[in-house]
Amino acid sequence: MLIDHIFIFVPSRQAADQLVDFGLSEGSGNIHKGIGTANRRFFFDNFYLEILWVEDETEAKSVAEIGIWERSDYINTGYSRFGLCLENTEATDPIFCNSIKWKPLFLPQGECVNILTSAVLPWIFRFPQNRQKSLTTEPRTHKSGIKQLSQATFHISENQFESKLNYISASSIVSFIQDSKNSLELEFDNNKQGKIRNFEQLNLSIRY
Repeated sequence: MLIDHIFIFVPSRQAADQLVDFGLSEGSGNIHKGIGTANRRFFFDNFYLEILWVEDETEAKSVAEIGIWERSDYINTGYSRFGLCLENTEATDPIFCNSIKWKPLFLPQGECVNILTSAVLPWIFRFPQNRQKSLTTEPRTHKSGIKQLSQATFHISENQFESKLNYISASSIVSFIQDSKNSLELEFDNNKQGKIRNFEQLNLSIRY
């Protein structure tokens, strides 16, 4: 089971500057029509990291069925600010049985995003088609020397969907640890440099 990308909601686009200062090369960004969000993205050999924020509050609130606004307003709502997108393969079918089927405006007619959603968990989802081949021109060389995600650990305050989370953990490089607050640890290249950088404003730590 492979990761397409991981997102982190932030108050504004400037929150990603600290990743650039750390030595990550920034790729292209998007504006998401119909849901009021925009992003900055950082690409690696086997996934990308998306920094996500709300540009249009009215649009974000208009898709109440998927909780975009509540997740973006994590400081006040207590929702998890994180999201985990898995590649769409047969291995992920058991995760998304009985999931929400969301049809955003930016997808072709008839296609939908499968979403497993809970306030205290990352927004776990998959797109109808895998997109990594269309992203091969994005920059993947970083001054920090990191290349490939070797482990992603989500610290979660409650373990809802336990069987599905256990399935993800057993089938991928993703793990979930129950903790007092939501945070994210990303380990790159099996921590071969033996270094760690904490980004407190993102609730993120990077080991490399």
